[in-house]
Amino acid sequence: MTNDTPDAEQPGSPARPNVGIDWPRLALWGGLMALAGPAIWNGFAIVFFDTGGYIKRIFDWGLEPGRSFFYGLFLYGTSGGWLSFWGPVLAQCGASLWLIHLVLRAHGTGPATWQPRARAGVTALILSLLTGIAWYSSQLMPDILLPLLVLSLWLLGFKGYTLSVRERMGVTAIALLCLLSHMSGMALALGLVLVTIIARLLAPRLGWTIAPRILPPAAIVAASLILMPLAHLSVVGKAVYTPGGSAFIFGRLVQDGLAQRYLAENCPTDAAASPFKLCAYRDRMPQTANDFLWHTDSPFRQIGWWDGAEPELAALSKKIIAAYPGEFLSTALVATGEQMVKIHTGDGLDEWQEVTRWVFATLLPEQQNLGFLAARQQNGGVTQSLFNALNLIHIPVGYLSMLGLVIVTGWGFRQGRHDLGALALFTLLALLGNAFINGALSNPHDRYQSRLVWLATLVVVMAAIEWWERRRT
Repeated sequence: MTNDTPDAEQPGSPARPNVGIDWPRLALWGGLMALAGPAIWNGFAIVFFDTGGYIKRIFDWGLEPGRSFFYGLFLYGTSGGWLSFWGPVLAQCGASLWLIHLVLRAHGTGPATWQPRARAGVTALILSLLTGIAWYSSQLMPDILLPLLVLSLWLLGFKGYTLSVRERMGVTAIALLCLLSHMSGMALALGLVLVTIIARLLAPRLGWTIAPRILPPAAIVAASLILMPLAHLSVVGKAVYTPGGSAFIFGRLVQDGLAQRYLAENCPTDAAASPFKLCAYRDRMPQTANDFLWHTDSPFRQIGWWDGAEPELAALSKKIIAAYPGEFLSTALVATGEQMVKIHTGDGLDEWQEVTRWVFATLLPEQQNLGFLAARQQNGGVTQSLFNALNLIHIPVGYLSMLGLVIVTGWGFRQGRHDLGALALFTLLALLGNAFINGALSNPHDRYQSRLVWLATLVVVMAAIEWWERRRT
């Protein structure tokens, strides 16, 4: 008998191709496009006032305060020698998606029937909708690298056994780029290595089923501390770290009024008799850190600005802190608390990028300048009203996520998910450390905390999925 049904396959006939949709791959690409969403909507990579400074490092082949030479190299390499700035955007989005995938896989997060690629893609899409992550992964700034550093140190220190050799090498490379791209990342990493050491000591005593490894994260941080000055020595002939730290700390002392107070109480009547040039400007000191650092009439410019004032500001900062230790500590705590809750998305993105415009117009290929000028951001499309609407979601989600970290920490340890509880605690300490470094030692800005707060949402989403799976099964 023969089967005359049209759809029936006859014996010996070739197998029909599978025309079904590859949902895991589709979800993965959807997550990647979501992370690059702001750049796609803008028609060009999102830029910041400082973006031009990082690009300029490659043309000057020199150092500038707060502008990492290494991130400039990253932009040059991933753009194909300034051929296209979609390269850095896709590299940053790809690295973010990959680390999210590794963290989800390491913790076994997600429905068992879902492939790991689908879990990562859907999670990235959720984060892009609820948080500001996409505005950082789509931006030509090293801000996205700071949260990726936290994830990298967590994976290497607490979940390294879940990674293959190639994966460990990839995570190490991302962590090293993060460390070399911003000095605040080095400071945060040192603190997180200390957290890993403490966890290693406490875990067996408290009965936690985790075994943190100290060597991998510690070795990477040590390597960055050695590599940066050596690389700078080969480039500019000076074995130094990225300059500018003393000026930012002094700016915070100006913001709190301690610098003005010290100068008023300690500068001699004859300013020429003082070893500090700022004494001549004690009566016209700015009242905010931004005015001191960036205003064209600031005394900071008069005493040498970034190139010549740093030694004096470093010496003055030590004297001010020694003179008013109590006030410095109290203002540092206030600044840390203020930084912890400053999580608005879009900080500085609607401002006129003077330096960046100049760099695109004078240093980069004409096609890049034309693409830059045609973007929505340079034509009034990126507005404060846009971010006000986004922050109706991002801010409450951020606050609830930080609160959720405390809940997940307790729930994880009570339910025997020590790894998930430890991840929540690790993330919470990273957020606190970041708030101290950028708030107390610099000056609170929304950008400093909002670039990191999506990590809290990631952990809370992971815990919610774990809770639901336990309840369902």
